[in-house]
Amino acid sequence: MIELYTAATPNGHKASIMLEELGLEYEARHIHLESNEQKEDWYVGLNPNGRIPTIVDRDNDDFVVFESGAILVYLAEKTGSALWPSDPKRRSQVLQWLMFQMAGVGPIQGQAHVFVRYAPERIPYAITRYTEEVKRLYTILDRRLEGRDYLCDEYSIADIATWPWVRIHFWADVPIDDLPNLQRWRDRIRERPAVERGIQVPGKEDPDDQRRWLEKFRRDGV
Repeated sequence: MIELYTAATPNGHKASIMLEELGLEYEARHIHLESNEQKEDWYVGLNPNGRIPTIVDRDNDDFVVFESGAILVYLAEKTGSALWPSDPKRRSQVLQWLMFQMAGVGPIQGQAHVFVRYAPERIPYAITRYTEEVKRLYTILDRRLEGRDYLCDEYSIADIATWPWVRIHFWADVPIDDLPNLQRWRDRIRERPAVERGIQVPGKEDPDDQRRWLEKFRRDGV
């Protein structure tokens, strides 16, 4: 049994999609970001960074894993999944594109979300800086996907890590109409039943909770 502590964010969906793809038994606990539950002592005891997601592997001496990329690698290695290739060169390719998401797409798009959607005042320089960088990263993905169905030819944890962010490109106000390879990849992955199940975890957000969280984000940051 895996315990998953998560919320309905791109990083949270990485973990739930992975668990669904692997068919592992797990129980999801919704961490309420709007009330800063992720900063409570009990949770920081699991995840020192106070972020989601986190997993606890009850079948492995209650082993705790935080950081979404580390969770993907841990679960793939635990199961011997083809989502994490055994061949060293192919595995390195997957790792490179995983790191591209972890170091580039996620942090940069997250900042675009902040300045486009949540900042108490519009700062044109910051908006332009981050939305143009998201577009640049998306263009790299589009070029990589030329003639490929997936980032590393076969579906892998690199795709699982990147897709939840590209899925909500509109939230960063970054269009992808001119990136046909990226569009096809986005749509292809969305057709996977495990992906559809994964983005329903931990369940649809309560509208009032979501509203309060957005208001708090605008005021204080989360």
